[in-house]
Amino acid sequence: MFRGRQVKMRLALLALCLSIFPPAVRAAENLGILGRHPRWKVLEKYEQTITHDEFAQLIQNVYCTHGIAPDLIAIDDDSARLLTNRDAQSFVTLRFAKDDASRERVPRLWRAAKSLPPARQEKPLSGLRIALDPGHLGGKWAKMEERWFQVGESQPVKEGNLALKVARILAPRLKELGAKVLFVRNRSQPITSKRPDDFKELGKKILIQNGVPQPREDFADPDEPAKEQTVRWQSEILFYRHSEIRRRALLVNTKLHPDLVLCLHFNAEPWGDPKNPTLVDKNHLHLLVNGSYLESELELDDERFEMLRKLLSRAYEEELPIANAIAAAMAKETQLPAYEYPTANNVTKIGSTGYVYARNLLATRLYRCPVVYCEPYVMNSRDAFARIQAGDYEGTRNIGGVERKSIFREYADGLVNGLIEYYRTARK
Repeated sequence: MFRGRQVKMRLALLALCLSIFPPAVRAAENLGILGRHPRWKVLEKYEQTITHDEFAQLIQNVYCTHGIAPDLIAIDDDSARLLTNRDAQSFVTLRFAKDDASRERVPRLWRAAKSLPPARQEKPLSGLRIALDPGHLGGKWAKMEERWFQVGESQPVKEGNLALKVARILAPRLKELGAKVLFVRNRSQPITSKRPDDFKELGKKILIQNGVPQPREDFADPDEPAKEQTVRWQSEILFYRHSEIRRRALLVNTKLHPDLVLCLHFNAEPWGDPKNPTLVDKNHLHLLVNGSYLESELELDDERFEMLRKLLSRAYEEELPIANAIAAAMAKETQLPAYEYPTANNVTKIGSTGYVYARNLLATRLYRCPVVYCEPYVMNSRDAFARIQAGDYEGTRNIGGVERKSIFREYADGLVNGLIEYYRTARK
């Protein structure tokens, strides 16, 4: 994905969301795009499950690394006062455990590695439920998603298709190691039943409220700078980015109930015209876990609630060591350098490998279990492009004068090796 554009787009949509509703009703509607009203009473289940020091450390070093308005979360010695709505000045109080020994059990459906019984050496993933979430959609949706490019007469590159191919190679490998494997997406079709036309009215309303009094319905050229001010573009974003991910979250949280979700993606550098794309020399790897919320994101009642629920579930205690293990294994397997974000405005580097960042993405926030979001390979790098065009194959082939595995199997091998390393160690 294009990092700079994604940040710009995220901030733009956040601004759009905040301005949809007039101040008179903001108290009831301080939500993110397609957000649901928070069920603040759920947090009562986490009373006395966390100590003051644990809570403060996670707030400061993982989730709110860019700061937070002091009235949103006020941490006292024995409790935290959590704002539920600023205009209404309503709060809930979360009481801390006095010490580690007095902590109550954390209520959650997923299981940490240390809570699983010891596993046989050859089945380190036995009993583990792993959900594979191949990013994006691919297929006929790839152009709409802007995850498509084609060099000359070569096979078009569609990120959604590439991620799905990795997932299908990975699944039997994980099963052999004892895991129960679940697919969040197993075809090039949306999970959501909604389509862009379902969001035209909302898209138009967003544009009008943000200074486009008579928004155009459509755009003629995908490279048109003003296309983001059209109803079509807004409705498509609402469909494939917001509605789709929220529907996947519903599937993960209410039906699949995994112990771990692996979000599978490929990265990219800006390629310009997708029909005449720029190939680059850069190629890199990084992984993401949830955290590093922006102050503006924490102003939204639903995002703040989801952040707190994620924090209190202790997903981070599982996410980070898994991400570290996968990062080390993938770095060894791929020989890729770590990606460095051009700005730290929306990320925080964490962990011990140099490859892992905390970032607030919709999937990592909404999936109520540990989530590791993988971003290896720059699709439009010369090296990765040549390997993508070579397709999947067994063994090695000479590509660019070097014997290389299939890029899809190399991706899967790195993930498998990282999971084996983590779970064999954690389940001893």
